[in-house]
Amino acid sequence: MSTDDIKTRTTINRFVPHESVEELNVTQSNELSFEDSDEIENQSITQDKPQEFEGYNPDHYPGDRNEIKSWLAIIGTFFGLLPVFGFINSLGSIEAYISKNQLKSIDSTTISWIFSLYLAIAFVSTVLTGAYFDRNGGLKPMILGTLMYFGGMFAMGNCTELWQFILSFSIVSGLGCGICTTPLVSVTNTHFYVKRPIANSINTLGGSLGGLIFPITLKKLYSEVGFTWAVRIVALFCLFCLVIATVFGRENRHPEEHPKQEFDKKTDLLKWYFSTCFNLKYFKDMRFLSSALGLSLCEVSMTVSGTFFTSYAILAGNSSNTAYLMSTIINAVGIVARLAQGMAAQRYGSYNIIIICACTCVIWNFVLWLGFGTHTGILWAYVILYGFSSSSIFSLTPVCVSKICSTSDFGKKYSTAYMLQAALTLPVFAVCGKIIGNGDSQTNYNWFIVFSSCLMAVGSVSFIVTRLLCVGKRICVF
Repeated sequence: MSTDDIKTRTTINRFVPHESVEELNVTQSNELSFEDSDEIENQSITQDKPQEFEGYNPDHYPGDRNEIKSWLAIIGTFFGLLPVFGFINSLGSIEAYISKNQLKSIDSTTISWIFSLYLAIAFVSTVLTGAYFDRNGGLKPMILGTLMYFGGMFAMGNCTELWQFILSFSIVSGLGCGICTTPLVSVTNTHFYVKRPIANSINTLGGSLGGLIFPITLKKLYSEVGFTWAVRIVALFCLFCLVIATVFGRENRHPEEHPKQEFDKKTDLLKWYFSTCFNLKYFKDMRFLSSALGLSLCEVSMTVSGTFFTSYAILAGNSSNTAYLMSTIINAVGIVARLAQGMAAQRYGSYNIIIICACTCVIWNFVLWLGFGTHTGILWAYVILYGFSSSSIFSLTPVCVSKICSTSDFGKKYSTAYMLQAALTLPVFAVCGKIIGNGDSQTNYNWFIVFSSCLMAVGSVSFIVTRLLCVGKRICVF
């Protein structure tokens, strides 16, 4: 293969924005294989030189040239996602405690509303800042989200009633979480293009690290200082991380490429925000719809599994210390896995990797967790394998969305995808709580595992459909 052929195929197949996919003659690249991509990697990626293709301006992505400001932004978003995603990965440590203490007289179905509302509000509120970030940047949303997230978390320490947990944690902290999420995730795409998979893997490591830190910290603090100060200490730590994210996690803007639309009246501006924030027309694009559905189903499956896994492990005969440790190890394994899968996604394509990982999660759920979950040794094997496979889903979904939209529209479309996830979260948690019941039946938990695994399976199929719609059946880097 000649160098010109490689450049041509690189132009068409690697890192092509949504608009270019439709404009270019994709059929020219039907023969591109992973062997061909190795040649491409050797001539371009390994030399840290971005691909040149229609619509791509290398001057607009300083991260691809390893500029310090871009990696400082990654450090900032890493610290921001540590509490934002990390606490989502640690909900089981709160659920297991309050279900045995403050809310011990309330059944699991009712308690699950605390966490389903938190996640639904967190996901749906991402749409509030998508259009604002694309137009103005993320500074003001980060300040507002930080104050709300910290305030709700700090107040949760004093909660003793169900409605108090819903008000402080589910609503106030949930809004803060969602408002911060879109800027933290979108910043990476303004700095990187060629290196987006590895950059997203690095900053979302914060979520895995948070999932490692919070369960261990809370478990230790519960016994030493009690629930109130345990939650307050964690809230102060979250505030520290979000302040760092606000200072360093700044976007890289190019107004000359995407000029800001000006409005004569504030009412016109508000109408524009509303129409772009809640623009259901995005779902008319079948590629976006299937990708958003895959993102939503896979992530909600992971979230409900993580929320109820600690309680399951205790019911299966493990001590509370062992159960908390298992939840922690899932996130610890993810730290290594996200780096490996990020590098693999950059080389072989984000959709290819996320499909493999989601499918293996389904296998581990049915074969190990459902089949042998009551055996401690097998459950430990499941924890490691599932932790490795599932970690890429949180880190690669932003990259997958970015492959079917332009950088200037990423905030709006990514937050819209999360709005779909929010619509699924409430009913899914309600169903899971109904299936589990009082949490004292192994059979009920087995049906819960089946339900959660089916969600992951349908999500995997949705990602496969997206890939088929974009590049067909051919084997290529996508």
